[in-house]
Amino acid sequence: MQIVTAAVIEQGGKILIAKRRAGDRFAQLWEFPGGKLEPGESPGQCLQRELREELGVETRLEGFIGSFPFASPVLSIELVAYKVSIVSGRLALSDHEELRWVSPAVLGDYSFTEPDLPLLKILREEWDNKERDL
Repeated sequence: MQIVTAAVIEQGGKILIAKRRAGDRFAQLWEFPGGKLEPGESPGQCLQRELREELGVETRLEGFIGSFPFASPVLSIELVAYKVSIVSGRLALSDHEELRWVSPAVLGDYSFTEPDLPLLKILREEWDNKERDL
């Protein structure tokens, strides 16, 4: 099973999501930025490397969110997700078609990749609980 990492980057009350390019697996769907683990890397190291390569930013891991297995006839992965903050650099579009900062309240309005759906559900529940506490 391939390990794939995902970043939940929150800034100013919004979360960064990325749209996959045409021709990619899950083309034109949204995801949380990240990438595939390489030999010798921890999931956290992988995520920081991928964010540097794909978005042009240096990051800090703020906390582990969870691990989510996904299996289909053509893909078997474990999505490992972290809360992440950007510490330096400017977002650059290189591996995705589009980047967008969105309010957690509207995350459900976007079509996400299947492997990202369990993470999306957790974020929506977290947001709903915060709203109830206000």
